[in-house]
Amino acid sequence: MTTFSQKPAEVVKKWVLIDAENVVLGRLASIVANRLRGKHKPTFTPHVDDGDNVVIVNADRVKLTGNKFHDKKYYWHTGYPGGIKERTAREILEGRFPERVVEKAVQRMMPEGPLARRQLKNLRVYAGAEHPHEAQQPEKLDIAGLNPKNKRSA
Repeated sequence: MTTFSQKPAEVVKKWVLIDAENVVLGRLASIVANRLRGKHKPTFTPHVDDGDNVVIVNADRVKLTGNKFHDKKYYWHTGYPGGIKERTAREILEGRFPERVVEKAVQRMMPEGPLARRQLKNLRVYAGAEHPHEAQQPEKLDIAGLNPKNKRSA
């Protein structure tokens, strides 16, 4: 018996729609990262992009456990001396681009490298309930129903 290795031409990508309302951010990110990489498929091959296209809606209504909503900080550097900047998760979620919290969480669950950067392009995150991917007929995935711990009401 030989080891199965999928070719890029044999890849079948599906579209998956996930509603992030009241879902715990870290649990959502780990499930989405596995979907993007294709690790949920029996044909998973580490060096081939065989993951699904994932659309996440209601990203502005995602939940953070504990005190992370107020205490979690996101850092970046301007490139100038002393140019370290920080912003809390609350400031980002209540700000102009709340979907960036979900994008960053998923990105940090992926390995680093060119393949992961290509797989991250299959992720589309929207703050509201509307998305322009109806023509792809995405299959709905209920993250909150997979495990009771995945959903928080308050």
